[in-house]
Amino acid sequence: MQSPANDSDATVLFDPTYTESDVSFNQLLDSLVEKGWYVWPNAIETEVCQALLEEAQEHQQEGKLQRAGIGRGDEHQLNNDIRRDKIKWLDGKTPTQQAYLAKMADLQFRLNRELFLGLFEYECHYALYQPGDFYKKHYDSFRDQANRIVTTVLYLNPEWSPGKGGELVIYANEEDTKPILVSPYFGTLAVFMSEEILHEVLPTQQSRFSISGWFRLNNMQGSQVDPPSQLLTY
Repeated sequence: MQSPANDSDATVLFDPTYTESDVSFNQLLDSLVEKGWYVWPNAIETEVCQALLEEAQEHQQEGKLQRAGIGRGDEHQLNNDIRRDKIKWLDGKTPTQQAYLAKMADLQFRLNRELFLGLFEYECHYALYQPGDFYKKHYDSFRDQANRIVTTVLYLNPEWSPGKGGELVIYANEEDTKPILVSPYFGTLAVFMSEEILHEVLPTQQSRFSISGWFRLNNMQGSQVDPPSQLLTY
């Protein structure tokens, strides 16, 4: 199936003027259970998002963003036909990252409490898509491998221009002809089930910053508690 070519082929979320003062956490829970995804506008405070954006831009200026690959461990490879973004993993060493990771820790606790998901840890990276960059259709985790369970994507683009591409496309299934398009507006958080939701990032015509993250289970191997997160290089 081809990627959506225009707005007539997809449902678009959200208008940049859209605001909601109190997004209920229950809406997130209900949507994850019923549809496998949820898009939360204005989910993270402006001050936190701005600090994250400035840190990501600093990494870009210092040349610390590296080409992203596909696969994990020994199967990791670079493939410009599949994805072309650049990334840098968060290590939690700066106050800015700590503020964001604290919010994700709270989300992890609440998801575990309400949905009994058994989420064990969270990993995330900055992502930069420059003009022409994209990421073709994929799942974030192979089904039944209990690897990545819930995906989050926080968008850090305060002056995003509609019609410039770069949308996240969420498909209900591989035959879906009316997918959801999520524009990467500042402070919007997309949350979806990693094994269930097929998705892609459309080619962008302008630079686009985000933080992609994954809540994971504890995959114990013998006496080792969970393989190192850095092996996961999707």
